Amino acid sequence: MRIADDEPIIADTLAIILNQAGFEARAVYSGEEALIMAKSIQPDLLISDVVMTGITGIAAAIKIRADLPSCKILLFSGQAVTSDLLEEARIQNHEFEVLAKPIHPTDLLIKLGRPEMSAGAIPEKPLLITDKLSRR
Repeated sequence: MRIADDEPIIADTLAIILNQAGFEARAVYSGEEALIMAKSIQPDLLISDVVMTGITGIAAAIKIRADLPSCKILLFSGQAVTSDLLEEARIQNHEFEVLAKPIHPTDLLIKLGRPEMSAGAIPEKPLLITDKLSRR
C-alpha cells in the first residue's frame, strides 16, 4: 500500500497508523512519486490526496489504474476544488471513491476493512487527518 500526499507529515502519519494496523504502508510525497512507485512496487492499494502540486492525485490515479487495474484507489481531500476535478474525471469515465478530510484514523481503518485493528493502532489522543494535522 502507498500513501501519496504532498504534505509529508500527513503521508508519514497515515503510513505509521496503517503499519501499526498490520498493513505494509509507505509514503510518497507527490503524484509523480506515486507513478514511479506504482511501476516498480505495483501496490494493491493507493491512498492519495487529490490536490497536490504537479500531478494531481486524480491524474496519478487514472494513470495507475490504467497500468494496474486491480489496484484499489482511495482519494481524500479537504479542499473545495476537489469536486471540479472529480467531475472532470467522471466525464472521462473515471470513478474514484473519495474520503473527506478530516478523517479519523479509526474511520479509515474501518473503510479499509480492518476495524478490529483500529484500537491498537490509534494513539490515546488520536490525530485527525486533515489538510493540516490537528489533535482531536
